[in-house]
Parts: sequence; C-alpha cells; structure tokens
Amino acid sequence: QVPLVESGGGLVQPGGSLRLSCAASGFTFGLYVMSWYRQAPGKERELVASISTYGNTDYAGSVKGRFTISRDNAKNTVYLQMNSLKPEDTAMYYCNADRRTRASTYWGQGTQVTVSS
Repeated sequence: QVPLVESGGGLVQPGGSLRLSCAASGFTFGLYVMSWYRQAPGKERELVASISTYGNTDYAGSVKGRFTISRDNAKNTVYLQMNSLKPEDTAMYYCNADRRTRASTYWGQGTQVTVSS
C-alpha cells in the first residue's frame, strides 16, 4: 500500500457534513504530525487542520468551530469531521504526515469534496 490513502469525500449540500479518513501505512504513525490540506481551483494549497503526536490541534480560521481533526494511533488513521459545510469548502483535500525531527513527509492522493446545492 501507498503511505497515505484518503477516503470519504463526495458531494454534499450546504450545511451538510462529511467525515474524511486517512489511512497510514509503512511508517511509524505515532511519530508524525498529521494534517489536512485543501486546494481549490485557482487557489494555493491551504492548511486546514493539524494534530500533533500528542493530540494538540490547530485550525485555519475559516474552519474553526466547524471542522474537527482527530487521530487514532492504534488504527494508524487520522480523521477530519466537517460540519456546516459551505460552498467555499469545495476543494481537493489532502492528507499529510510530517516528522518534525527528520526530513520525512508523505502526501496522500487527495479526495474531492464538493459542497453544492
């Protein structure tokens, strides 16, 4: 398997919810900061949320109060719960794993989230 595989994207109406998952393999998951990025057409890649090896979280201002990042180290999986979705959330969402103390990072292939009525 590839190091990171995202799933859970799809089409949802404004105000709806989606839960993205990112399954990791081939590296020591617990040593990596996990993050979700997104990129919309014509825009730069944006950091959406991150979670440290200890569970501390950070969010982009545009998603605070609506999105929640979490991780399950026993399952080598990171999640992004997205509530109250807006059309502006439409983007390709990418999972990232980064080991701060080493030159090691991984990217997933992305999963498309489309918020539209």
